Amino acid sequence: MFKTNALGSVVANSKLTVQSEPDLVAVMGGEPGVMLTRALKELGGIGHFVKKGQKVVIKPNIGWDRKPELAANTNPELVGTLVKLCKSAGASEVIVFDNTCHDWKKSYTNSGIEKAVTAAGGKMVPANDESYFREVELPRGVNLKKAKIHRSLIDCDVWFNMPILKHHGGAKNSIAMKNLMGIVWDRGFFHSHDLHQCIADISTFHKSPALNIVDAYRIMKSNGPQGKSEADVVMLKSLIVSHDFVAADTAAMKLFSQVQPTDMKDVRYISLAERLKVGTQNLEKLNVKRIKL
Repeated sequence: MFKTNALGSVVANSKLTVQSEPDLVAVMGGEPGVMLTRALKELGGIGHFVKKGQKVVIKPNIGWDRKPELAANTNPELVGTLVKLCKSAGASEVIVFDNTCHDWKKSYTNSGIEKAVTAAGGKMVPANDESYFREVELPRGVNLKKAKIHRSLIDCDVWFNMPILKHHGGAKNSIAMKNLMGIVWDRGFFHSHDLHQCIADISTFHKSPALNIVDAYRIMKSNGPQGKSEADVVMLKSLIVSHDFVAADTAAMKLFSQVQPTDMKDVRYISLAERLKVGTQNLEKLNVKRIKL
């Protein structure tokens, strides 16, 4: 997926790229919490992103009333580990939410995420009512010029976007930018005004996540976004982490295509977001750290 030399250093345009901090980290072969801890170490540790007393928000995919084995939602161990790390860095509060598609209480419970978050000292908050959302302007948006965003995200000091990599019937693939549909109230607008363009538009929200942490431990290769059975699921034991929406989704697509061949051109929101200067698809120009555990 990424070009490296024999020592694992990233090579871009045949020249060694030397930077103290990677633009993107890909970890393979470990358990969710172990991979996350290792990725964050490469990026300077959790203290590089979370300071004492800060209010933190984590936005996983919790959209579906599905057990973890079906890979419809973000891995609960991964979410719980991030909550613990944020608390260890001195976060005053760690809030987790999603505007779910299925019943929010069942999704929070049966995904295993509520239990993991609570055990780690975090707090689950609902997003099932319009009163939880506040309108913001999206001046760079093409079709989506404004949106109602969950108030916890607007009010926090720092937030992390934590999607799961999976197949999606409408968007073709659901990754980091697609996960932002869970921070808005009116998803219907997206589906009636060019889904891909609206996904690119919402990624221009001025308050970008500190990191996009893409869960590819288990991935749903077909029948997304909610899946039908464990036959839809492939175990990859991988994790992709980057501050760059477009780079994270590009790398994740390359990983997904190894399991289920997919034309990147069909996932239009990635190139549309690049046009809006959200990030880059050109991984060769980035400092990428690839780790195999």
